[in-house]
Amino acid sequence: MEIGSEGHETTEPRSTCEVCQRSFQPRFRYQVREEEGRYVYICSQVCQRRLLSGPGRCECSVCGTDFELEYPFQAVVHDGVRAYFCTTECRSRLKSLRPDAPRPARRIAVFNHKGGTGKTTTAVNLAAGLAEAGRRVLLIDCDGQGNVGASLGIRGEKTLYHVLVQGVSAAEAAVPVRHNLDVLTSNELLASAELYLAQRPNRDRILRERLGDRVLMADGPDTEGYDVVVLDCAPALSLMNQNALVYADGVVVPVACDYLSLIGVKQVLKTIKGVREHLRHDVRLLGVLPTFFDVRNRISNDALKALHKRFGERALPPVRINTKLREAPSARQTIFEYAPESHGASDYSRLVQTLDETLAPAPVRMAG
Repeated sequence: MEIGSEGHETTEPRSTCEVCQRSFQPRFRYQVREEEGRYVYICSQVCQRRLLSGPGRCECSVCGTDFELEYPFQAVVHDGVRAYFCTTECRSRLKSLRPDAPRPARRIAVFNHKGGTGKTTTAVNLAAGLAEAGRRVLLIDCDGQGNVGASLGIRGEKTLYHVLVQGVSAAEAAVPVRHNLDVLTSNELLASAELYLAQRPNRDRILRERLGDRVLMADGPDTEGYDVVVLDCAPALSLMNQNALVYADGVVVPVACDYLSLIGVKQVLKTIKGVREHLRHDVRLLGVLPTFFDVRNRISNDALKALHKRFGERALPPVRINTKLREAPSARQTIFEYAPESHGASDYSRLVQTLDETLAPAPVRMAG
């Protein structure tokens, strides 16, 4: 048992060595390997050599060819079972062998370094709109200010801090708030989680490790997973945001229609590029969302033209400036509940429809 920076007790999650089954705490990067969406832990360099060397000669799990194991890519763990591949072509065919396997959740980060661009408003209403469209959605507050919980009038007994530091499952910590919509809240303890992340060997991948590609639901069967995970990121260059971007597979960037916000987009693009090149995670830009758009304002129209010129189809339809969007959080409601006939509801419905079309068809589920 350890004591966090705020005086709270934290239970350090331990890992089990893939080779010798010994329980240990990872301290170095080589002790954590990612194989086919699953993390594999190795307690020592001796076990690492044993893991990579494998059984010598083995049979390809795809084509059945007998071959001698030579390279690390030729042995992976898939769905808890070790598989072997004689060539890279055979390894690439692994997913096609399981067409009925559950699909991983789509993970969308709502991110911008600059504050005041409507990130939380966008994250909350995007998540709520996708839930109304039939998706099972988990909304994660990655900002210690806890604005997602405040906007919806909820306070989770367990938060993102407990998931990151204590290894609590998302199913245990998430709070069901609407039909098809659960929320994983945050509070000031998230600052302590940042200190915890900084000390870990795989510090930029802890969120991905804890949640996994397929997140089980808070209120459902043990095999039921979310369709979409939406992450509301803090306006900062932080380790927490690195974790969110390494976990996400797509990013929506809200940009206020003013000059300084347009300048800030360049920094966001540089960050996304850094995640791809240095952290080796292929996260893509889903779109840039103009917010606080005022058709009567010249700077708004100039900003919209500049975004369309720079991003083309990835410049999403704008969200118009709307008083109802500001009022909805005080009523602890989404814009669709508070003012369904407003411009704000119409604009976010359009955003939901645009992004929903990029997802796989929503599964048909029985009511009740």
